[in-house]
Amino acid sequence: MAVPARRVSKARRDKRRNNVWKITAPSIEKCSNCGELKESHRLCRACGYYNGREVIKVED
Repeated sequence: MAVPARRVSKARRDKRRNNVWKITAPSIEKCSNCGELKESHRLCRACGYYNGREVIKVED
């Protein structure tokens, strides 16, 4: 069975692991109805439209 010859330091171990849990920013696009910025595949909070049709009524 393979056993490391020397102990791996915390710094070396953490350097190897540091890129695994990066958080990516959500993709943002313009609403096709009102032009406000919104997240992809989400309802527009400004006008209530999703995929070209009104899902909820938004009161001004």
